[in-house]
Amino acid sequence: MDDDRIIEWFRNRDERAIEQTAAKYGSRLREISYGITGDRLTAEECENDTYLEAWNTIPPQNPTGYLYAYLARIVRHLSLDVCRKNSRLKRSAAITELTAEMEECLPAPDDAAGRLEAKELGEAITRYLRTLSEEKQTIFMRRYWYLDSVESIALRYGFSRSKVKMTLLRCRMGLKEYLEKEGYPV
Repeated sequence: MDDDRIIEWFRNRDERAIEQTAAKYGSRLREISYGITGDRLTAEECENDTYLEAWNTIPPQNPTGYLYAYLARIVRHLSLDVCRKNSRLKRSAAITELTAEMEECLPAPDDAAGRLEAKELGEAITRYLRTLSEEKQTIFMRRYWYLDSVESIALRYGFSRSKVKMTLLRCRMGLKEYLEKEGYPV
């Protein structure tokens, strides 16, 4: 099914949009959510909530050319929200670990101006990722976007755990250096 047709159905409030989105991207959206929440039922709920969010935001949003990325962002945020709600008193160890890893190389927006620069920072990170090999990009994205564990990345791609850990360390160090050169105080 063509993404443009699905988006058109969303615009026209045709329920086929949800059916076709689920058929085309459902398993991938559940995989993202499951990787974050670790619970199959929660992942299914987040997937369904993603369809509702897409229904409510298309229009005015127009994700032509990046429908999957648009949906992936929604399901990721919904899944993280569920984790935050479920662990208000005790923070998830995986999320804490990832936060600590990235704090080493990302500036913290501690004021309104810093928060406004978040989009520019995201674009700088994207530029940095484009300088990496496909393998390094994949490892970085699986860890910091999909929140996969080091073990699951190693298993998925047939790497040793130490290779994944070293690649991530070098990527973070490279990102820190790149951002400093771009003028971001780290």
